[in-house]
Amino acid sequence: MITTERVRRTSGRSLNTVLRRLDSGQLLLICAAGLVALAGVAHTAAVGLERPEIAVGFGALIAVGELARLTMPGNREVAPIGAAAALGYTLLLDLSQVPLEHSALQVVAVIAVGMTAGALPHLAVGRPPRLDAMARRLLTGALLAFAFRPLAAPLYEMTKPPTQTWWPALVVMVTLIAITLLIDVLIAALLRAEQVRTAFRVAVRDEINMAFPLGAAVASSGVLLALATHSMDLVALLVFAAPLLVTQVAFRKYAGIRATYLQTVRALSRVTEVGGYVEPGHSRRVSRLAVAIGRELGMAEPELLELEYAALMHDIGQLSLRDPIPGGATVLTEPEQARRIAELGAEVIRQTGVLDRVAEVVSRQCEPITDDPPLSSRIIKVANAYDDLVGPSTDRDRGGAALERIRLSSGSAYDPHAVEALARVIDRGRV
Repeated sequence: MITTERVRRTSGRSLNTVLRRLDSGQLLLICAAGLVALAGVAHTAAVGLERPEIAVGFGALIAVGELARLTMPGNREVAPIGAAAALGYTLLLDLSQVPLEHSALQVVAVIAVGMTAGALPHLAVGRPPRLDAMARRLLTGALLAFAFRPLAAPLYEMTKPPTQTWWPALVVMVTLIAITLLIDVLIAALLRAEQVRTAFRVAVRDEINMAFPLGAAVASSGVLLALATHSMDLVALLVFAAPLLVTQVAFRKYAGIRATYLQTVRALSRVTEVGGYVEPGHSRRVSRLAVAIGRELGMAEPELLELEYAALMHDIGQLSLRDPIPGGATVLTEPEQARRIAELGAEVIRQTGVLDRVAEVVSRQCEPITDDPPLSSRIIKVANAYDDLVGPSTDRDRGGAALERIRLSSGSAYDPHAVEALARVIDRGRV
């Protein structure tokens, strides 16, 4: 009884925390998904399940996929197995030469119940799912179901003997999936643009580069699952679940490696703070400010990740100094000394053997604009100068004075575009 009560309280607190973090766009998406799910469940409960054994089989695979969900780089929550199973059930035309006539609302109900069942164990242990990500997956499946299921019967007739051609069905499947993936990318970009405070066009580009390949792979798996079930019955669920699970394990390891990299870099960046070379929190503040400026300037997500690494370790070269700079403020030192610190820091980073591009960004952060350093280097120089002058202070007058000082030096010491992006970031509170 005590354990049950504790689980209930933990789940309630976790859910409340998630809800408080949602913006208006996310809430609208969740409400829309909730209404669609409610309509699907109510309709299915009223008319009954069509071929319940098939619905239960696919629903169970969706639940397993939701249970095994993972977070990819960029804080993107995905459930490849569940998404592939939902696609397979949506596109299913027949089983053992018997046509399947389940409606789009039944598809929505199966997806909703399967996702909920897979999310409950996470919620019970205080690890709530991303409600906006779940809502997006549900709405994407619903859109495809409402577009495809009315065409299922005519397409099945085309695949029957004596013609028995699958090309029309495949063309319709691929076309509708492509349209659905495009809509999903646009929805994800709208949400991400609001969450990370970036331009919509930049968010669209990042979603296409980062999320679209995984979506295409999941879509292919869903089509193959639907086609395999045509000849293999429900055994296809077991046959396809194994390779999908292996693929998901590989994705999880990749995401884990990326997360470990970032944690390691953050830990390394704190060495200068622990040693008293820079003010506490300086590296983290410069990193956040640099990433915000990079987003303002339209940098792509992989470039932002490198920028974050470089900004976190931009002062690592100060460990070579016998006498620390007062407050660690390199903006107040001679240009030659600042350049030497940057080069020494870059040499330390190169020793890792895997961050050569980050090392180049760090090494060139103190170069004059006339030498045409990389954009990331110019951004770090501006962000570092601002934090050296302001620190953790939230005083707007102090921040304004620091920004004006940097602006007066722009054109020779600082990139004017980065400085103006800094001004917009500060003005909008994007850090």
